[in-house]
Amino acid sequence: MIPAREALERLQAGNARFTAHLRSADEFVSHTRRPALTMVQEPFAIILGCSDARVPAELVFDQGLGDLFVIRVAGNIVARSQVGSVEFAAERFHTRLVVVLGHSQCGAIEATLEELRRPTENQSRNLSAIVERVRPSVEGLLGTDLARDPDALVKKATRANIKASVDHLRHGSEVLEHLIRENGLMIVGAEYAVETGVVEFFGEE
Repeated sequence: MIPAREALERLQAGNARFTAHLRSADEFVSHTRRPALTMVQEPFAIILGCSDARVPAELVFDQGLGDLFVIRVAGNIVARSQVGSVEFAAERFHTRLVVVLGHSQCGAIEATLEELRRPTENQSRNLSAIVERVRPSVEGLLGTDLARDPDALVKKATRANIKASVDHLRHGSEVLEHLIRENGLMIVGAEYAVETGVVEFFGEE
């Protein structure tokens, strides 16, 4: 088992390699690890990220086969299935770091803000479910001065949505609360800049 702090440092180092256009030697030999992973896996971090095609966690953090347990959903939202997936990996594999990975220029955030301003008639119930998950963390921003600055609004809303997902995981699961209290589980937020490739971590406890 890799402690949360060490796992976080691994991700930070991997992202530094990614932004410097370098690759880990381990990544080049990932295929040789496949037989060893047939019966067991020991991911050192759980990543709850957005489905955006520009933000594949394994590439962003320069990790190889078996290193990350990745959950991807539009808007990096937290619903029961995502909580259950995090619980599963944290308990089953003793993974001690969870990262909620949002990103700049997030389409789910932009779509939610557009929907709040101009509601769509007969929108798919499934798409509405995503909007409703994002809504609580961004709706209040529309009543501030940020509403007059679209770029600043999206940036603030993106960060608020990440923090809301982190908070949901920290305080919305008895299993995760126990692991935080007794077993050193750490849940942090992070934002990937699609413009630079840099991941900024925040909200460490």
